[in-house]
Amino acid sequence: MNQAYVQRIIENIERVIVGKRETIELLIVALICEGHVLIEDVPGLGKTMLARSLAISLGGEFKRLQCTPDLLPNDVTGVSVFNQQKQHFEFQPGPVFVNILLADEINRATPRTQSALLEAMQEQQVSVDGVTHQLPRPFMVIATQNPIEFEGTFPLPEAQLDRFLMKLSVGYPSPQEEKHLLQNLQREHPINHIRAVVDVEPLLEIQKEVWDTYIADELQEYIIDIINATRGHADLALGASPRGSLALFKTSQAYAAIQGRDHVIPDDIQKLAPRVLPHRLILKPEAELRGRTREGVVSDILLKVPLEIQNKLS
Repeated sequence: MNQAYVQRIIENIERVIVGKRETIELLIVALICEGHVLIEDVPGLGKTMLARSLAISLGGEFKRLQCTPDLLPNDVTGVSVFNQQKQHFEFQPGPVFVNILLADEINRATPRTQSALLEAMQEQQVSVDGVTHQLPRPFMVIATQNPIEFEGTFPLPEAQLDRFLMKLSVGYPSPQEEKHLLQNLQREHPINHIRAVVDVEPLLEIQKEVWDTYIADELQEYIIDIINATRGHADLALGASPRGSLALFKTSQAYAAIQGRDHVIPDDIQKLAPRVLPHRLILKPEAELRGRTREGVVSDILLKVPLEIQNKLS
């Protein structure tokens, strides 16, 4: 994989997003895997700027969709409008026809609108009035939701959460990073100064090449062991699906590739599992009452399962 291509994107985004290299790398991993990302964090941490700077760096088209209860499915996918001059219907594409779509506060949209967006994410196409329209490539949805405000929201069902490749959090900056941020914003926002640093076409080849990253049979078994551990865990009502094992498999390949390696190591899998798996799990009610979290369950599994794989590889 062209590591220099990826590094140019990361370094350009870092001109806007200070001190969040790991989050940026994981976002690039999702992009390479043709996946979508759910970012759950409080307002004001740069989620919109992160999505915009990624689109600008790629030279791709970006749109922001502000999700509200009155948003209709056609407001997302597009609508057929009758052209009186030509005497036929013409399709007017919706905001989903872009390279990077920011679906802001997705849990404020109604389930019907959420379903329309998530169908487009899964199929990379939309059907309007019986006609199928392909979405552009690359196509990535970065959805956000606020973890502290639930009034007037429609939480995503577990089956729809499973459509997101990863769930990330930006997090607060350190005092030093925040000082750097203030200095950057003294006159004009740095987002106004960044430009495209790569062409979007090579990304399509990189998305194919990532499958060639070598992952040993032992590590494939390790992924299966982790997934099976979620299915039999005492605190979980529902474990990860095969879609979860595929997500962990492919993201590990992509992460290894952007680190400049042609093979996956156990650390890659251990790093990606907490981002790929928790939102696919359902806790038992009694476990929630004891204060257990899905992230905590994944951490426990990673502490127990790795012992076998280390023995196999030693």
